[in-house]
Order: sequence, then C-alpha cells, then structure tokens
Amino acid sequence: MAPSGAFSGFTGKTLYTPVPNPVFGPILEQVQDLAELKVTLRGLWLFHRKRGAPRAVSLDEFLADRSLIKGLKFEGPEGNKSSEEAIRRGLRLAVTRGTFLTHQLEGTGTVFLLNTDSGRRAIARFEAGQTPSENGDGTERELAVPELERPNIFELYEDSIGSLSPLLAEELKEAEGRYPEAWLREAFGIAVAENKRSWRYVAGILRRWTAEGKTTRGEAERGKDGKPGRHTEADHRQKYLEDYQRRWGKSPG
Repeated sequence: MAPSGAFSGFTGKTLYTPVPNPVFGPILEQVQDLAELKVTLRGLWLFHRKRGAPRAVSLDEFLADRSLIKGLKFEGPEGNKSSEEAIRRGLRLAVTRGTFLTHQLEGTGTVFLLNTDSGRRAIARFEAGQTPSENGDGTERELAVPELERPNIFELYEDSIGSLSPLLAEELKEAEGRYPEAWLREAFGIAVAENKRSWRYVAGILRRWTAEGKTTRGEAERGKDGKPGRHTEADHRQKYLEDYQRRWGKSPG
C-alpha cells in the first residue's frame, strides 16, 4: 500500500508537456538550488500553456502560482512570504543560467520568456521599443492567451486516440508547428470516424494533404481533367455514411 500523501500514479487521461532535452542534461547537472529547479519546471509548463506570441509569463503569474507557493513554502517558517522569496530567487537563478529571459515592460512589469529563438526575437522587439501586440511595421499581432481556449495537439491526441507516450510528444509538437490547427483537428476527427485511432494514420492524412493539397468545403472531388482531385469535408462525410451502412446495414439516425 502506498504511504499517505503519495502520488497515485499517471492515468490514461494524463496530459504531457514537452521539455527541451538540455533540461535533462546540462541544466539538471548544474542546478543545485531547489527553488531554481522548481521554478524552471513550472515555468516550462506555464510557457507551454500560452498561445500566440510572445509566450511570456509575468512575474505576478509566477508569484501567484499555487504549485510554486505550495512547493516552496517549507523553506522557512514564514509561509507564503518565504515562498515568494524562493520564487524570486529561482527566477533570478534561471535568468542568470540563461534558461529564462526577462524584460521590464511598461505597464505590464517584469515578464519572463524561455530562452529560445522566438524568445530572443521577442526580447529584441521589446528592446527596439515595440509593444507585445505590435509587429515591426506597427501592425497588430496575436498576443499570447491561455492555451485552455484551444486544445493543443496533446489534448487532441488523448481525446481521439488515448494515452500519450513521452516518446511521441516531440513528434506531435513538431507536427503542431508544421500543420494548421484546422488540419490537425480534421485529421484526428477522420481517424476517430474511421476507427483507425493511431498517430501513424493521422500523420499519413496530414502528409497526403501536404503533398496533394487540401481543398475547402464545397470544392469538387474531380479536377477539370477528370482525374481524382482533392478530398473535401463532404467527401469524408459520405465515406463515413457508407462505412456505417456497410457495418450495420442501416442508415444512422
């Protein structure tokens, strides 16, 4: 029997957050401060839950994070005050190490970004005097918003196929950056409808759309030359209907 308070284990509905490989190598080897380690790991989760750009997390978000407050409150007898000091120390160490980047934004306060190519570009824009909502030409750009508004590819996978293995997480993350969100949603929906719940099947659909092109709703199945053309959403619905009738011998409804 597991001791009281022990972690009960991961379930089939557990979601995964991708972590850069250096975190498990040189960073893990060098980090000695528990606050830095916890802030770094929690920061990766917070960055990942941002959508759009830049994926920045404010100092206030870190200081108000319940997991960090609970995870660092035992460093001293003063409770939350000690937690706040530990979070601030962890952030300073993560910035000094180069894991995080930081900038002081007017009206927003201190923000932190992961030290990636996109994070460095965002810092350069800030230093050039651009606001987070501005492109180089002064036009509006999409701001980071909580990821809960739109399921990411890991949630799509677990909702459509099942438990996600860590080995597959990196491949899924690459696919999320390569394909439009609408393609991903539709490809997973096709896999579910055809009862072929595997990433290999979904990836095959996405590769075919990339190679052959993907049309939008209402476009014809055949081109002008009479050869089979690109599949449409209507084509898929017809195929689902035929599969249903073949399997059950009746119409749905």
